[in-house]
Amino acid sequence: MEIGVLGTGAMGQNHVRVYSGMKRVDSVRVYDLNRAASRELAERTGAIACDSAEELLRRVDAVSICVPTPHRHIAAEAALEHGVHMLLERPGCETAREALQLAEAVPDGLVVGVGQVERFNPVVAEIKRIVRHPLYVEAMRHNPASPRLTGASVVEDLMIHDVDVMTHLFPGARPRVSSSGTPDLCSALMRYGDVPVYLSASRKSSKKIRSIYIEEEDLTIEGDYMNQEVTVYRRPGAYESVDERYVQENVTEKVVINRVEPLGLELATFVDCVRDGRPFPVTLGEAAANLEVCRRIASCFATNQVRPYQAAAVGLARG
Repeated sequence: MEIGVLGTGAMGQNHVRVYSGMKRVDSVRVYDLNRAASRELAERTGAIACDSAEELLRRVDAVSICVPTPHRHIAAEAALEHGVHMLLERPGCETAREALQLAEAVPDGLVVGVGQVERFNPVVAEIKRIVRHPLYVEAMRHNPASPRLTGASVVEDLMIHDVDVMTHLFPGARPRVSSSGTPDLCSALMRYGDVPVYLSASRKSSKKIRSIYIEEEDLTIEGDYMNQEVTVYRRPGAYESVDERYVQENVTEKVVINRVEPLGLELATFVDCVRDGRPFPVTLGEAAANLEVCRRIASCFATNQVRPYQAAAVGLARG
């Protein structure tokens, strides 16, 4: 299979690195407006540098689109014209409306997905398997400041990963949203049906945190995305008082997880979907839903208003 990567920023370089190590990929072609950067990357990884996006799209079966978000829709339209399967890096498009317009244009048989890499963290799969009736969910995603920051707020930059995990855990739900924050710090309280969900994200932290916490009636689940660990705490089996001290018995389970690089699993899944002709797990419809939730979170900064999710306004009912 011939694979292309458009864009040689941080994520584009990682896509080229991962594809270059896949046995199922015959060759990797790369293009960036910065021709020197694409040639240097090609020399370093064994990829083939192309002279234009047009040349790349003529020669590949599938492509990762890693250009800056404002240009992704145009790049995706060019891939559609060439009948090339594509994976758009998070968040897919700049707006929910763009994502839905693109979804309408995708012909049958063409695989188009969105690269929400945390969805492929094995922690998410394990939590999805364990969770039955959540009562409360909390997720934290805090980062030190990064030199790669663009014009996106912390909501589109970091919190969108946890928004996508909630889309996965509560399929079809339309959350109510309230939030408070700045472009670099944000907390959001949402409600998926009867379940309160609290998300926090920061680009000002001195400690990197990637965690999820879920309470159910009989158990509590903690997930650490970075260390790929899940711990389950079962409801205490006994309560007693010993020497005027309250004592309880807990059952704690460490879930065994086969650790993988989430991006490696994401791109391997994309290649398999192209080869087998099946849909990619993260659709443009889900990307549009994520973008709409993020827009509502960010729009609350100034007023801290509660904004109900209105899918009908942008046609998010379509998958």
